[in-house]
Amino acid sequence: MNNSTRQLILNKGAERYVFRYDKGSEGELLDALVEQAGDRRTDFDWFDAAVLSFKLTQSLVGEADKLLHKDMPNAMKSYQRESD
Repeated sequence: MNNSTRQLILNKGAERYVFRYDKGSEGELLDALVEQAGDRRTDFDWFDAAVLSFKLTQSLVGEADKLLHKDMPNAMKSYQRESD
């Protein structure tokens, strides 16, 4: 798996659901979760889809937080210089 390929895993009893997706295709992953939840041939249900979509959201928020704060020490130094 390369750096842009990600996965969400749900273990449910003896079953294991693995959803692999590329960074940037999270919308397609959500569509796949909805499709899987609507498929009556599996035990994957709407609660499972909600759990995985929540995990996906947490992951995206974590990535956004890292991007927003990666230059924070430099931003604080710039602010301090301007106010001196």
